[in-house]
Order: sequence, then C-alpha cells, then structure tokens
Amino acid sequence: MRVSIRRLLLVAGLLTLPHAVLAASASYQPLVDDLASKAPNLDRQVLTHAVAAMQCAVNNGAVAAQRLAVIDFSLPSSERRLWIFDLQRGRLLLEDFVAHGQKSGDNQATRFSNVVGSHQSSIGLFRTAESYSGKHGYSLRMDGLEPGVNDRARERAIVIHPADYVNPAWIATQGRIGRSQGCPAVRPEVARMVVDSLKGGQFMFSWYPDQDWLQSSAYLNCEPARVAGILAARQG
Repeated sequence: MRVSIRRLLLVAGLLTLPHAVLAASASYQPLVDDLASKAPNLDRQVLTHAVAAMQCAVNNGAVAAQRLAVIDFSLPSSERRLWIFDLQRGRLLLEDFVAHGQKSGDNQATRFSNVVGSHQSSIGLFRTAESYSGKHGYSLRMDGLEPGVNDRARERAIVIHPADYVNPAWIATQGRIGRSQGCPAVRPEVARMVVDSLKGGQFMFSWYPDQDWLQSSAYLNCEPARVAGILAARQG
C-alpha cells in the first residue's frame, strides 16, 4: 500500500495549505486541474503548492517558464517522484525516479539543508540555469530562490546529473535507489532529456511537509514585496 509522510500528516491533522495558497487558488485552478489530469500519481496538494509558488514568482518579477519540474520528497526513493510538465502544451513529459542526499535519509528523505557539505537535499522553488558537461556527465545547474532554504544551491554544486545508482533494480535488493550528495540525480537513460527539457530558466519545485517552510515561504504565502525583493536581488 502506498503511504507517504504527507498522507500520515493529513490523517493526523498536522498538515494544512498556507492561507495564501487557499485564497489565490482560484486564479490558477485551471492550470492545476489540467496538469493533475496528466499526472494522476502526483498528489494534488503538492502540485497546487508547486503552481502557487511558480505563479507567485511570475506575478512578482520572474519571467514565465515553459516547463515545471516537481519533486515530491514525501514519497520514498523507491517510487517515481519526479514529474516534468510542458506548460505551453499542457503535457506530462516525464514521471521518473530521483535521488535524495545521503544525509537526508535512507529510502525516505526526512532531513533537508541549505548548508555546504551537509550532503542533504534542499526543498523549495528553484530556477534552472545552464547545462554543462562535468564529472557526472551532461548536467544542469540551478539556483535556489528561497533565502535560507535553498539559495546556496549553486555554491553547494546542487545540480541535476545522471547517476548509475539511480537504478530501480536496487530496490529489490536494498529497498531503495542510491543516494547523492544532495543533488536530484536521475537515471542515465533519461538524464539528457531531463537536462534539455529544463535548462535555461525553467522552474523546479521540491516539496516536503516541513511546517516551518510551509508557513514561512515567501512564495507559498505569496508575499509580493518580499518575493519582488528576492528576485530583484538575484538579477542585480
């Protein structure tokens, strides 16, 4: 039976949508409805948060993106928990496995960090940047948009890259896929497609039911002045 941390929190009554997400949801509900119909395995609340964060960024100074990637870290690594959407065409491009950091947890990620050397994954809203060929092969750099949460992603060398350990065959013997040093690594078979789909200023949203983040995120709670200031500082 598929049981995620998010579902357990909902049952316990410990997880709620930020007020701003509830208040503004009508404005982007058609997009959520459309994407949800293409990705029935993606939890609707996670998708709603992803679209809310993206729309808040765009409404307050960010350039609109063509694609959106969503990672649901409340799911174990043994499940497909990465989705990539083509926003212009309303298509699901990929639903696949993605690694989390060694220090974030075993099969289930429960710890997240913005600290260099932590070997933990980061949550929140990211903007993808340039592709490059590095020690892991064809990879993609990204920048975190949430100060104190993920804004040291580039300094930490948190990138999307191929990794042999992102291998579903490991699940039968180890109960999970392999883990990274904090990067959202993907299967080599899909890595080029992932990088090419997401490079050049797309959005990536990594979700986990961290209550401090859910209640304080400038994007999920859509604080226009704060978001505009963050985005302006990045451009400056």
